[in-house]
Amino acid sequence: MKLGIIGGSGLYNLPGLEILEQRTVPTPFGNPSDEIVRGKLDTIDVEFLPRHGISHSLTPSELPYRANIYALKSLGVTHLLSINAVGSLQEQLPPLTLVLPDQIIDRTIRQPRSFFDDGIVAHVGIADPFCGEWSAALQNAAQIAGVPVVSGGTYICIEGPQFSTKAESKLYRSWGAAVIGMTAMPEARLAREAELCYASIAMVTDFDVWHEEEEPVTVEIVQSRHQQNGIAVRKIIAALAESGLSGRTCSCGSALAGAIITELSAITPEQRQRLDAIAGRYLTPGAGA
Repeated sequence: MKLGIIGGSGLYNLPGLEILEQRTVPTPFGNPSDEIVRGKLDTIDVEFLPRHGISHSLTPSELPYRANIYALKSLGVTHLLSINAVGSLQEQLPPLTLVLPDQIIDRTIRQPRSFFDDGIVAHVGIADPFCGEWSAALQNAAQIAGVPVVSGGTYICIEGPQFSTKAESKLYRSWGAAVIGMTAMPEARLAREAELCYASIAMVTDFDVWHEEEEPVTVEIVQSRHQQNGIAVRKIIAALAESGLSGRTCSCGSALAGAIITELSAITPEQRQRLDAIAGRYLTPGAGA
């Protein structure tokens, strides 16, 4: 098993990571957000990618999501941990809470949300966008580290970079959503197509804009709470490294089995090459799972 980590706002490096190599990984979908750091965290092989670039130069709507996931998959990543800064939509989830969401409502529109286009059609199931097995392992690591986490809850993913209006924020609360952010989609969709186990540690920094007794979210508020959230996340990752990654028994690793409906004989060598890291084992005529 190999661990991939996409560090969001406030987690552009990973203390304790023994850096072995930093390199740009070109993909058929362009370059990832930044160089990917290959390293060791205790006994675990890690590939670390700063989501917005090391200098935070990319907005949520500009992120090369397909290139990021493709690059990590091509490097052998099997388990992907996404670190997301979010706002809370519930009174019981105050700032500095860590949430392991189990559902998403996708309100993004700008970025491509599938690797399958240009003559290849695949319908991949994403009823449960976060891997339950992987999320449970993170919950266990948090318990070992003595870091409280809230397991479960729906993540509303909106199009950035602007924050919500009050009307939007109150609407999302009426849907029963737990947190709101800008980066879990289409990331989770693409991770499923890449057959990765995907989970998120959502770091609550604010109450969005719905809370009448709290100041509406600002960049200053978000940044001021990153450091404390980041310390807690690093403790969880350290505990995860100590406990190790076990083999997976979930269905994430076979998410594409039966999903590609285009006749394989109609797929060109160029199309196969473009999707080799994602679906190469399914695209050759006569290929099986």
